[in-house]
Amino acid sequence: METLHELMQARREKLQRQVEAGLEAFPYSYDRTRTSEQIKEQFDDLLESETLVSVAGRLVAKRVMGKTTFGHLQDDKGRIQIYARRDDIGDEDYLLFRQTADLGDWVGFRGVVMLTKTGEKTLKVKEWQPLAKCIRPLPTVKEEADSGVRHNEVTDPDDRYRNRSLDLVVNPEAAESFRTRAKVISFIRKFLDERLFLEVETPVLQPLYGGGTARPFETFHNQLKKKLYLRIADELYLKRLIVGGLDRVYEISKDFRNEGVDRTHNPEFTMMECYVAFKDYTYHMELVEEMVSTLAKEINGSYTIRWGDQEIDCTPPWPRVKYIEALQEVTGKDLLGVDIDLLKQVAKDHNIELPEKVSYGKVMDELFGELVEPTFTRPTFVVDYPVEISPLAKRHRDDDRLVERFEAFIGGMEIANSFSELNDPEDQRSRFEAQAKARAAGDDEAMVVDEDYLQVMELGMPPTAGLGLGVDRLVMLLTNNSSIRDVILFPLLRDKEQQ
Repeated sequence: METLHELMQARREKLQRQVEAGLEAFPYSYDRTRTSEQIKEQFDDLLESETLVSVAGRLVAKRVMGKTTFGHLQDDKGRIQIYARRDDIGDEDYLLFRQTADLGDWVGFRGVVMLTKTGEKTLKVKEWQPLAKCIRPLPTVKEEADSGVRHNEVTDPDDRYRNRSLDLVVNPEAAESFRTRAKVISFIRKFLDERLFLEVETPVLQPLYGGGTARPFETFHNQLKKKLYLRIADELYLKRLIVGGLDRVYEISKDFRNEGVDRTHNPEFTMMECYVAFKDYTYHMELVEEMVSTLAKEINGSYTIRWGDQEIDCTPPWPRVKYIEALQEVTGKDLLGVDIDLLKQVAKDHNIELPEKVSYGKVMDELFGELVEPTFTRPTFVVDYPVEISPLAKRHRDDDRLVERFEAFIGGMEIANSFSELNDPEDQRSRFEAQAKARAAGDDEAMVVDEDYLQVMELGMPPTAGLGLGVDRLVMLLTNNSSIRDVILFPLLRDKEQQ
C-alpha cells in the first residue's frame, strides 16, 4: 500500500503533467453558468434547446471505461453526474482528464445535458478545465448501493470538528446545519428590526468585564500598558445606551467565557442581547415565545421540533414555573434564605460536588442546574430567582428576597435569560459589593464593582427589560444536534495529546 507521501507525490506529478500540456492548473476564475441544482431544475428546457452550460465543483466520483468516463461533481448545491467521451473532447484532453484528474480535484466542465439509459440527469462534457489540484487525498467514501448509506474514514467527531473543511467535503449534509444557522440569525435580526430595535456594536475588549457571572479571558494592551478582558456579555454597555436615550437596542455578538467545554458550552459562543425601555420582564416572555415559535415554523414548517427521539411542541403560551417551587419539588425543601451549610448538605445528598469555597448563590445555581434544568423538555419559563444569584436584576415587587427574572428552557437547556433590569444605583452598588465579597471568599465567577457603570446609572436609567438569547443552543434545537460543536463551524477543542 502506498504511503501518504507517495500518494501526494503522485498527485504533484499529475499536476506537473497538466502544466506541461498547457493547461492553467490554478486559473484566476472560471465562468460557471449553472449550479448542479439549477441544471436539474432547468433540465427539460436545457435538453430541448441543447444549451451549453458550465458547472464547477469537486470531482467526487470517477469511473473510467476505456474511451468514456463517468463521474460525479459536487458543488454547494448538490451533485451532478458528468459523462466524458474521447470523441467529444478530443484524444489529448480526454487522456489528460482520465490520467490526471483525481478525486477531490476542483474541476470545471462545459457541455450539454443528456439523460442516461437509467434516467439520470447528466452533463455530457465537451470541455474540461482543472481549477485546483487536491494534492492531499480525501478519505475514502463508500456508498451502499441498496441503502444509499455512505461510509467514510472521518468517523471521530473531534477529527471532524478539527478539520471542518474536510468534514464539509466528505459529509456535505453537515453543511445544512450551518445553512440553518444563517437563516436563524437573519430571522432574529429581521424580527427585531421590524419591532424598531436598533442594532448596535459594543466593545469586545473591555477594561472591566461584567454582565454575567463567569471567569473571563485576559489579555494585555502593550501601548496602553493595560490589562483588558474579552467580554463575557454585552449587558452593561447596552444598558449604557438605554441611559443615553436609545430606547430599543440589540446586538448579535461573540462572547467569551473561560469555563468548561462540554455538550452545551463552548468558550466562544454567540448571543443575542436586546434591551427595551419602559418594559419589564413579562414583555420579553412574550417576545421569546413569539420569536422562537415563529422561527420553529419558519425552519421546520410547524411549531413542532424534533429533539433526539422526542417531538417538542413550541406553540405559545409556554408554562411559567417559579424557581423556588421547582427546586423544592425535587429536593423536598424550601431553600430560600436557608443557611449555606444546609444548602451544602442538600448538594452532598444529591452527589453534587462543590468547590471548597463557595457562596450561597453558587450552591443554589449548582443545585438548580443539576436537579431541575434537565427536566424541562417542553418550552418552559422559570421565573423569580433568588436575589443572590441575579446581581443585575430588579427586586421582585412582591418579595424582595427574589428578583424579576426568567430563564427559558427547551430540551433541558437554557436558551434565554431576562430581567426587569435593576436601575437603582444604590441597590446596584450594594449588589456589586456583595458579589465582591463572594469573590473574595473564593467564587472566581462572581462580579467585581464597576464604578464606571455605577456612575452611568447615576445619570438615571428608565425602567428597562433586558434579554439574552443563546443562538448556538437555539440552532442545536432547530437542527436536532445534541452537541454545540455541530453548530459552530470551528469549535475550540482539546489537543489530541490532552485527550
